[in-house]
Amino acid sequence: MAKMIIDSGGRLGLPHPVVKELGQQTLELCSHSAQHLLLTARRDDSELVMAGVLGEIGITDLLSFFNMFRKTGVLSFSLTGGSKELYFQQGEIVFATSNFPEEDLGELLCALGKLDRHILQRLRSPGAGSAVTGKLLVEKGVVAPKDLWHATRHQAETIVYNLFAMEHGSYSFVARPLAEEQILRLSMSTQNLIMEGLRRVDERALFMRRIGSEDHIPVPSGKTVQGMPPAAERMMKLVGEDRHSVRELLRRSGAGEFDGLRLLFHLVEKGLVRMEDAPTVEVDGKLGDMLNIFNSALIVLYRRVSAKKPGFGQEVRCFLRDLPQPFSFVFRDVALRDDGSIDGGRILGNLAGLEEGDKQRLLAEALSELIYMECGIARRELAAAESGELIQRVQEVTRRVKSLIGRKE
Repeated sequence: MAKMIIDSGGRLGLPHPVVKELGQQTLELCSHSAQHLLLTARRDDSELVMAGVLGEIGITDLLSFFNMFRKTGVLSFSLTGGSKELYFQQGEIVFATSNFPEEDLGELLCALGKLDRHILQRLRSPGAGSAVTGKLLVEKGVVAPKDLWHATRHQAETIVYNLFAMEHGSYSFVARPLAEEQILRLSMSTQNLIMEGLRRVDERALFMRRIGSEDHIPVPSGKTVQGMPPAAERMMKLVGEDRHSVRELLRRSGAGEFDGLRLLFHLVEKGLVRMEDAPTVEVDGKLGDMLNIFNSALIVLYRRVSAKKPGFGQEVRCFLRDLPQPFSFVFRDVALRDDGSIDGGRILGNLAGLEEGDKQRLLAEALSELIYMECGIARRELAAAESGELIQRVQEVTRRVKSLIGRKE
């Protein structure tokens, strides 16, 4: 959590991400004490009535409170990895949104087996420039309206269920009528969502103790059992077809993330499947050269800036989280390493299915966006001479990558 000091003139400097999100808005002093200061940005007819941090008050407490007192408005969460919004109507959750990549509607349609991944990747081509919407999918005839309806409800439920695993973050509730909101209202019981969410947290922990990691590789043990349910047979067939990671297996299964984990857990328990460690992925060719060049620059930037700004790594992670499509697609499930570099193997998996030229261009554009952001922070945090020398080195990296893309094998 960023520390700020009120200077002798009563001025308070806000962190850059906060300034970027609020923009040029007029803030009102809502409440204060010796322990806190609450500033609000009033919009339209909305009213901020509650804000805080997750911890002593958890997700279950919040949802139960708004359900019990039949509140109407929007509960927003700012979390490690993304943000979410839950829409309440008289205490019941009627809609939910999220910018977590795994909760994207297109991703969930693929996970449910209602959309082929190569079609989703084509719609997310470098020229697409925005997230794939349900309306677009129906208009192009790649998803049936009925399947879209079920997927939208599944998406809202998944957004809520995944909240129960979150222990850190902040929240705010704005009371406002939902009559003018452009949302698809769903009929869901908040109490049922709470009970199911808590159950899933407990069961998922049990599943993962046996499975290990979503990066591990399930492989057939050679043992067979007669009379398996159809869903289990489909999962076994996928396990036998290729060496997919658990993460990719779940995406291909069409069962959804939680139900897919449960199926895989039971197969492991029965001795039909065993888990192997994920192999180290070496990225070679032009893509490997590009990643090596960019990573060398990212490491230098990270080392220099984090020495002056300890929270730099978290700021970079938030930037990766909030990137628009198609860049968020490139960085899906990609973690920032301790030295500031990124996992090339994971990126290569995200780009699978694209033409080689598109892979190179999209990778260069996405990494350039990250480099540009980090250079902006370097200008702000480092002395002019140091930041100028550093940025000059980074610009040379960009030129090298452009030259690499233009050169034929």
